[in-house]
Amino acid sequence: MRSKRMFTAVDSHTEGMPTRVVTGGVGVIPGATMNEKRLYFMEHLDDIRLLLMNEPRGHAAMSGAILQAPTRPDADWGVVFIEVSGCLPMCGHGTIGVATVLVETGMVDVQEPVTIIRLDTPAGLVIARVSVRDGHAESVTLENVPSYVDRMDAMIEVPGLGTIPYSLAFGGNFYAMVDLDSVNLPFDRDRQHDIIDAGLAIMNAINEQNPPRHPTIDGVDHCHHVEFIAPGSTAQHSRHAMAIFPGWFDRSPCGTGTSARMAELWARGELALDTDFINESFIGSRFVGRLIAETMVEGIPAVIPTITGRAWVTGIGQYMLDPSDPFPTGFQF
Repeated sequence: MRSKRMFTAVDSHTEGMPTRVVTGGVGVIPGATMNEKRLYFMEHLDDIRLLLMNEPRGHAAMSGAILQAPTRPDADWGVVFIEVSGCLPMCGHGTIGVATVLVETGMVDVQEPVTIIRLDTPAGLVIARVSVRDGHAESVTLENVPSYVDRMDAMIEVPGLGTIPYSLAFGGNFYAMVDLDSVNLPFDRDRQHDIIDAGLAIMNAINEQNPPRHPTIDGVDHCHHVEFIAPGSTAQHSRHAMAIFPGWFDRSPCGTGTSARMAELWARGELALDTDFINESFIGSRFVGRLIAETMVEGIPAVIPTITGRAWVTGIGQYMLDPSDPFPTGFQF
């Protein structure tokens, strides 16, 4: 058995969405901050992401996280997030997966009933509070990075769809929030291809006509997520289909998307602090969110969200690259 590359990982899923937590084989990614590491990885090491996320080792909706030593003294671990669409500044479901794996494998000092893990992410410090019973991680509550509304009730001209109303908010990534009724589509997985096509068209229009830019995080300057809000959604319980570039749905309720949605509802005056908000995915899984504080991001009113969800370890693997493999960076199909 030959291999010129080998990576070790613990696979998990968070409310249906996979996270491949890479524990070895990458080495130290250069960079003074975790975002610098993310940007370096994107420019120089992206073949690793492609190998681990794409088919045949991954699949069209694969997601992962690479563990690193933290770059800040107040963190326990650093994380670089990877998925088929690239390297995210923050990933909520992935962080829940990482925290669960760290507890389940004993890579942190496990305390019951709650183990606190401080994670250095490209978007900033994220605190994971893991509920532990008999050594098992039962759920994770994330204290996410500051989330805010970039634009409210804007309009975008989308080829093939016309003028579409949307709002754009940041919850660790930028999310366009669009009512499904606005694109004349039902909340129905039988229409998933039509919803994806609409989502990609809206992303392209935003990025071409009026791309967002985070004021403090370098390289966060595009929209790759459209959160299609289902009819009947409220500020207490919302359902959505999360379309993601280059053409797939989040299986989980999406932690950073939940944060963005809560920031929008707060900005509208519909969601108060310390109030539960249930966000439901396209497959029916749920996160419970809360807003715990108000803050500012470079003069922009913002909130601090928490998200509670569950993850389960699904396997431990070693992923190899034979020197004769014709697909060293995998493929998308």
